Amino acid sequence: EVRSQKSEKISNLVVDFPLKIEDKEFKITCVSMGNPHTIITVDDLSNFPVTYYGPMIESHPIFPKRTNVEFINVLNPAEITMRVWERGSGETLACGTGASAAAVASNLKGLAGKNVTIHLLFGDLFIEWADNNHIYMTGPAAEVFEGTIEN
Repeated sequence: EVRSQKSEKISNLVVDFPLKIEDKEFKITCVSMGNPHTIITVDDLSNFPVTYYGPMIESHPIFPKRTNVEFINVLNPAEITMRVWERGSGETLACGTGASAAAVASNLKGLAGKNVTIHLLFGDLFIEWADNNHIYMTGPAAEVFEGTIEN
């Protein structure tokens, strides 16, 4: 919570803040799910150069500890497609906190409801932003690796 000298609440939401990267201006919405997320709405997600813009936004000077970056396309108030650039990892197939952040950001912008299916490269997640202000995520779990560590 941020307060001015007069102690009235000041909104600490970052919604559609303009961020210029090279010759392109993005409208970013920032939320925290215990880790920082920056959500950007794009029209053509399948052809968007995530691997080009992702690292520049992740390490932009306005994010001193870097940020995760979610590029989304809102299909309708109950469905969003998403690609994610994870802080320190690059583009990944899925991200639960990123999907949660995308759902919240889309709702804050008036683009989506509080119950949203997020379509990711690795599958779908259902996100519910409940009346108690908690975020609930439902989706599949799959084993993607098995290994043994030897001494």
